[in-house]
Amino acid sequence: MALTEYDPGSTFPGTAGRTTDESSPAWPRPTRAVPGAPNVLTVVLDDTGFGQLGCYGSPIETPTFDALAADGLRYNNMHTTALCSPSRSCILTGRNHHSNGMACITEFATGFPGYDGVIPFENGMLSEMLLGHGYNTFMVGKWHLTPSHQETAAGPYDRWPLARGFERFYGFLGGDTSQWYPDLVYDNHQVEPPATPEEGYHLTEDLVDRSIEFIADSKQIDPDKPFYLHLCFGATHAPHHAPKEWADKYAGRFDDGWEVYRERVFAKQKELGIVPADAVLSRHDPDVPEWDAQPAEARRLYSRMMEVFAGFLSHTDHHLGRLMEFLREEGMLDNTIVMVISDNGASAEGGPTGTTNEAQFFNNAQEPLEDSLALIDEIGGPKHFNHYPWGWTWAGNTPFRRWKRETYRGGSSDPFIVSWPQGIRARGEVRPQYAHIIDMVPTLLDLLDIEPPATIRGVTQSPIQGISFAHTLDDAEAATNHHTQYFEMLGHRSIYHDGWRAVCPWPGPSFAEAGVGFGQPISADRLSELDATAWELYHVEKDFAETHDLAGEHRDKLIALIGLWYAEAGKYDVLPVDGSGLGRLMAEKPLAAVPRDRYVYRPGTQSVPFNAAPRVLSRPHSITAKVEIPDEGAEGVLLCQGSAAGGYSLYVQDGRLHYVHNYVGRSLHKVSSPDPVPPGPHELRFEFEPTGQPDLARGLGAPGRIQLYVDGTLVADAEASTTTPFMLNPGALTCGANPGSPVTPDTPSPFRFTGILHSVTVDVSGELITDPEGELRAAMARQ
Repeated sequence: MALTEYDPGSTFPGTAGRTTDESSPAWPRPTRAVPGAPNVLTVVLDDTGFGQLGCYGSPIETPTFDALAADGLRYNNMHTTALCSPSRSCILTGRNHHSNGMACITEFATGFPGYDGVIPFENGMLSEMLLGHGYNTFMVGKWHLTPSHQETAAGPYDRWPLARGFERFYGFLGGDTSQWYPDLVYDNHQVEPPATPEEGYHLTEDLVDRSIEFIADSKQIDPDKPFYLHLCFGATHAPHHAPKEWADKYAGRFDDGWEVYRERVFAKQKELGIVPADAVLSRHDPDVPEWDAQPAEARRLYSRMMEVFAGFLSHTDHHLGRLMEFLREEGMLDNTIVMVISDNGASAEGGPTGTTNEAQFFNNAQEPLEDSLALIDEIGGPKHFNHYPWGWTWAGNTPFRRWKRETYRGGSSDPFIVSWPQGIRARGEVRPQYAHIIDMVPTLLDLLDIEPPATIRGVTQSPIQGISFAHTLDDAEAATNHHTQYFEMLGHRSIYHDGWRAVCPWPGPSFAEAGVGFGQPISADRLSELDATAWELYHVEKDFAETHDLAGEHRDKLIALIGLWYAEAGKYDVLPVDGSGLGRLMAEKPLAAVPRDRYVYRPGTQSVPFNAAPRVLSRPHSITAKVEIPDEGAEGVLLCQGSAAGGYSLYVQDGRLHYVHNYVGRSLHKVSSPDPVPPGPHELRFEFEPTGQPDLARGLGAPGRIQLYVDGTLVADAEASTTTPFMLNPGALTCGANPGSPVTPDTPSPFRFTGILHSVTVDVSGELITDPEGELRAAMARQ
């Protein structure tokens, strides 16, 4: 007898008699995909500029991306929001970033609807939509869409991937992570990497391995069930981590400098048809020095930084190729819709001279050139958090001006590849139609013949704001259907409408011309001045790279576009305009728990993200560990926060108690007990007592006394001339071990404590031990 099925919620079509012999069964119909439904693979790169993929004119070798482009299409007019979390929210929801509450990254959230970092449930994600149509849904890699204070073991978990329609997740929740020692989450819990860098581990390879595993797990059960894989590499965001042999492939390839790179890439882009034949290369950026004017040693350093970046991108391409080959071998590739996008243009977070430690950028503490040179042979390896200088950022966005965080095309125009061998007739062509990443969801739904759901889990859905470009896939001459698009990022504003683009740069067209750096707040009076004098106008339909400002010649059109920007801003929760950087980072935000003075941690628990950890920087605080030292002694970390890029660690080694503050990877401030801690139960305590004020403008946290106590008795103290001013990145806090990149160079990882550790208490109330006699003894011991 044939199985009877019925739609859940409808009337039961069987019969239920007194017994089964006089009854007939029926089953709720399982959710199944349409037979032959294609798989969906979205590949999101991070901080990869328009001119950095081989198929977009770059000399960097990317054969996998090039093959996808040859088998499909490249778009030269795709736009992003110019920053990662905002763009990622658009890719998944099809709504604008302010409508998603993602005006900026989650760490910069403020208390306004467009800015709070909380994606509303009425903005359903593609994963939630496809789940209702019989798809397996997998999220692998970078997420960065959970409010930063909710990235903890306390949750709530309702804005983690598994609560937003993804059935499986493996990756990291924050904005970046070490590629050698990543902060990994599997589904809803923290895990350690499966191997070490010494054993050949790298995050990119791990992410591809897990992607293949997720797909294979499903297909061996139901070969006809389609999948949606959202694969978001950490590459090419800092840290630029690549196996040395991959970086060494590019030795000497960038010695001609960034100007030559731009000229060569621009010529290649014209040859490939990626840019129009009459396009003009944008100007030399005032913030970027002339390559030939740099000292020889500086050029050597900058070349190596670019070699490492290129190796990082090629290494990523190689491992994506393994996924493509797996799909090909399993007969799935032809019926897989692949979309490749970067979340924004190339990044300028390395500063004008680059850095071996991006945490220095976030702490306003750029390292001197000689310090970087001393580490040149280690750049790209596990010890550093490196990023290239502005010159390579500018070059990476060829032919456009500027970069990530700014809404000129250099920040908001990105490579975009679409491949679907079974569904797209065209091969290797370029598409010029205007598009924005909010258009990816409606295009995919269009190709899958799926209507956006009216509700998801009982929540009425908002209209999708993107516009499908499916009609352009097989028609190079098709009209653009996306006519108007606003942009706003950290006060930098622009708007596109029917081939014209108006831009109001903030703080100016460049930092040199503005006379100030990134992150300046905007007052109401200043905004009025900007609206009256600062907007630029470009006819991008004819001026591809925004090189000819027509604001003076077409004042009426400019005024109309400014008015249109404000209309769009009102529609999509863009106001209030906020140009501040540090102010938004430091603004008070909801916390994972009610603020308190004492935080108690226990070994074996999950690490605590920076935004949920106690704020100890530049303020009085103590760390007290209750331990038992066995007769044979013990060693290991009691409490640590951060990594080799910066942080602190309280630990026992060689029987003695130690504390180290690692100032942005540049200097170590250490205090150690002179004698071993004897066997038995003890309270081991560290105290920090500021002795001066932080100098934030120079990237210096408060100096202070660093002191060690054993059972209430001062045993050692020292002076820390400076500490970290703003943040630790990475900044996870761990009790009883230092997983990942060790804070201190003289301790291994994970260096778990081998005695009995009951608990560690961090006290930020400011109450410190007063022990005049002990202080006198310690002072005498230093003489």
